[in-house]
Amino acid sequence: MVKVMKAKANDGLNKIHQLQKSGNGARKVLNSCGDKYRAILVADIPQAIEALEKGDPKFAEDGANDAANEATYCENEFNGKSPLTKQNNAMHDVSAVTAAM
Repeated sequence: MVKVMKAKANDGLNKIHQLQKSGNGARKVLNSCGDKYRAILVADIPQAIEALEKGDPKFAEDGANDAANEATYCENEFNGKSPLTKQNNAMHDVSAVTAAM
């Protein structure tokens, strides 16, 4: 499931890059969301992987929950007009399921 999280995070980051290149007016929010997705990729996912390898499922759960929260924060920054709803929902959902396992 952590591999699925990574795939979803990469998908979200790719969508952000596409929107930034298209000159979308929400540049500040897109930059913030990009930071959140990069945090998922460089902190939350590696944390979950390392925790699972060391047999510490609680620490892995924390990493997955953090990833779900980052996606939610990104979505909320758009105040209901997010071009990333599909990616944010997918990231949140796969992370929440991973944490629950």
